Order: sequence, then structure tokens, then C-alpha cells
Amino acid sequence: MNVLKTLGLGCALTVFAALPANAETTLVGAVQFDETHAFTKALRKFEEEAASCSGGSLKFDLHLNSELGLEKDYFENMSQGIAVDYAIVSPSHMSTFSQKAPLMDMPFLFRDLDHWNKVMEVDALAPLAADVLKTANVRLIGYAGGGTRQLIVNRPVTNMSELEGLPMRVMGAPIQTRIFEAIQAQPSVIAYSEVYNAIQTGVIDAAENEAAGIEQMKFYEVGPHIALTAHAITVRPIAFSNATFERLTPAEQECVLKAGKMGGKLGRDIESGQDSAKLKAMEEKGWLTTHAFTEREKLLELAGPVKEAYAAELGATDVLKAIEAVK
Repeated sequence: MNVLKTLGLGCALTVFAALPANAETTLVGAVQFDETHAFTKALRKFEEEAASCSGGSLKFDLHLNSELGLEKDYFENMSQGIAVDYAIVSPSHMSTFSQKAPLMDMPFLFRDLDHWNKVMEVDALAPLAADVLKTANVRLIGYAGGGTRQLIVNRPVTNMSELEGLPMRVMGAPIQTRIFEAIQAQPSVIAYSEVYNAIQTGVIDAAENEAAGIEQMKFYEVGPHIALTAHAITVRPIAFSNATFERLTPAEQECVLKAGKMGGKLGRDIESGQDSAKLKAMEEKGWLTTHAFTEREKLLELAGPVKEAYAAELGATDVLKAIEAVK
């Protein structure tokens, strides 16, 4: 028996001796864009900080340009603990798992860009992240985003009188229609690819989008007047598979959480800065004209009851109150 124990111990020592002193783990990431996009830069920052913090034990393999599918695919894979370990994903793609996650995308959730940034910094979205972890087994480790959505109109719209009854396109989520009806516009759901023609032919007079979308789709050609309603500021979480997270060492887990916040911060800085810069550049080229919306406080007032009802439906009234309490 003593001989067998000795042999067993010897075999075990041989196995452990064969392992590297610092075992490396390669994590697979995915993004729909190239190296120039704010999302990719945010993920590169996450990789850089996590690698440095872990002393090189964490390695990264980021697949660009939708090589591994789209954001919806990334999130489903992370939930299952397969194929993708980390990615930036829109909250709308989390809704299959988490009923509360879409609250992050609700119009007029944020008073302004400063409020949006402070909400991210104090982690007021933590209860939503907890729900995503519980229902989808995916961690939200940082928050990028920062694109500000404005109204794209074929004539100047600067106040409530000019906004009233405005025929406009909205996205398909019911909360979008409810919010824009509340602020007295006349919303209708139209496919994104049809927006340009719909404005051009007079089916609608307006749409809404971020500066990048206005530029890419050339909406300024049919809607050269931009009403600065700032009705939505995007939140784009850096998501990380919890199945992968639980396989890491405690030290590596801490590195991932720390790096996620840093990557998200860079992503917010880049995208929010690019958004205003793109809008300014298009205006300087004479492609469009921006108009201050003089009654934005009225928009917030009208949207308030709809936001509260929606949050109640999602079981997230406490989260909405916490966000609104951030000064």
C-alpha cells in the first residue's frame, strides 16, 4: 500500500511539474465593426488593461467585422458559455433573457450627457446588470455608448407647437411609440431602410437617429433640419460570459471587472465625442442645420408618466428612481 501511495504521489508531482508556472487563458471576443469603431477601441482597452493586470495570464482573440455573427448571436453564445467570451451588446438584444434590460434604452431616461455619464460612474444600472446575470448568466462589466439621438426633420422644429402632430418614424419597440405620442408627435413604425424614401415622398416629415446614422444613411439630404431634442443617449454594455468568468482565478476575475470599467469609460469618451464632432462637421459642410429645442423640459415632463408606467411593467421602478435621483 505504501508503495502504491508513493507511486501515486510521484505521478501527481510529475503532472503538476509539467504544467507551466503561469497558465495562460485565451478569451474570445466579438464585435461587428473594424478597428476604427468606438466599440472596438473600448474592447481593445479592456484587453490591454486586463492583460496588464493579470501579468499576461489572460490573452485575447477579438474577431472583427461580424466574423462571429451579430450582437444577438454574441449574447446568446455568452449565455450558453460557448464561442464568445466578451463583446459589446445593445440592451435590446438582452430582452429575450432579461425583461428589465431594455430600460437602459428608454427615451428620455437621461436628462443630458452629464447625467448619463454620472449614472454610469455611480453604477446606477447595477440592479439591471444583476438581473441580466441572474436570467442570462452574463455579466455586464462596463458601459460604453454615448451616441445622442436627435430629430431629423424636413423643416425647422424648435418648440412644442412645431413638434405637435409631426409625422415621424420610430423604431418598432412599443415604448418608442408611447413616448413620442406622449410628447405630441405622430409616430409610426417604418423599416429603417425605408426612412429616406418615406421622408422624400412625404409619407413622414421626420425620423430620429444619432449623428453616425444621419451621416451613413445621408438622411440630411431629405431631413436637413436637426432638432436637438437629445431624447436618447445610448448605453452599450461590455458583456462577459459568467461561465467563463467562473473558470478564472479570483485575481483574474478582479482584473476583468476592473478592466471592464476602464474599457467602458474609454468607449463613452470616444463615442460621445465623435457624435458631437460628426454633427458639427456635417453642419460646417452645409449638409444640415441644427436647431436648439427651446422646450426640452416640457418633453421630459410629458414623457415622465410613460417612463414610470414602463418601468413598473418591467418591475424596475426602483431602478428608474435611482437613475433620476443622480445629480
